[in-house]
Amino acid sequence: MRGNRFWSWVVFGLGAAYFLLPLLATFEFSLSIRREGYTLDAYRNVFADPGFQQTFTYSLVIGLCTIVVGIVIIMPAAYFVRLRMPQIRPIVEFLTLMPLIIPPIILVFGYIRLYNSSSFLPLTGSVMGTNILLMLGYVALAMPYMYRAIDTGLRTIDVQTLTEAATILGAGRLRILTRIIFPNVITAVLSGAFLTLAIVMGEFVLASLLNRPGFGPYMQNIGANRAYEPSALAIISFVFTWSAMVAIQLLARFAPKSTARKD
Repeated sequence: MRGNRFWSWVVFGLGAAYFLLPLLATFEFSLSIRREGYTLDAYRNVFADPGFQQTFTYSLVIGLCTIVVGIVIIMPAAYFVRLRMPQIRPIVEFLTLMPLIIPPIILVFGYIRLYNSSSFLPLTGSVMGTNILLMLGYVALAMPYMYRAIDTGLRTIDVQTLTEAATILGAGRLRILTRIIFPNVITAVLSGAFLTLAIVMGEFVLASLLNRPGFGPYMQNIGANRAYEPSALAIISFVFTWSAMVAIQLLARFAPKSTARKD
C-alpha cells in the first residue's frame, strides 16, 4: 500500500514537472531583460504599451458580448431539448461538437465568403458588422463548452417538475426560463462563461483573418518583434486563464449542493 502511494507521488511529480518547468523557464526568461539581474521591465513595457491596453480591452468587451449572446442562444436550446425533446439530445450534442471538428480557419473563410461586402448580408463591409461577425464566430467556437456546462447544470435539477409547477402558477415560458431555471443553473452558466472568456482572450485565427485588433493577434505580433515581452505576455495570459479556472472551482465549491438526477 505504501509502495503504491510512493509511485503515485512519483507520477504526480513527473506530471507536475512536465507542466511547471517550462512555465518557470518562461517566467525566468521574462525577468532577464537586463544583464545585471532580474527585473520586471518586460512586464512594465507590456502594460505601458497602448497596443496591449487597446487589444486587451477589445477582446474583453468582445468576450463579454460573446458570453451574453451565447447564453441567450444556448440556454433556451438546452432547456427545451431537455424538457421537450430529450430523444434528440445525442444529435444536438454532436452538432455542438462541430466547432471542435472544423478548424477555425475554415470557419472564418466561410464567414468571409458568405458575409463579404457583395453578399446579401455584408457584415464585413463595416467595422461594427465585422465585430458582430467576430463575436458570432466566438459564440460558435465556445459552443461545445457553454452547451455542456449548461446541460450539466440542467441535469442537476428537475426541469420537468419546476416547469410544470411554474406553469400551474401562471408563469410563461420566458419567466420560467429567466426567473426559475436560470437561477438554479447559474453556477454552471458562469463556468461556461469563464471558459468562453478564456477562449476569446487567446484566440488568434478569427481575429487575425477578420483584421480585428484582438489580444491574440497582438501577442503574435509582439512575439515576432520582441524578445522578452512575449514571455511576459505568456505569463500574463496564463495568469488570466488560470484565474478563470480558479473562479470556476470556487463557484463549484460554494454553490448549493444538489443531487444529480438520472435520466
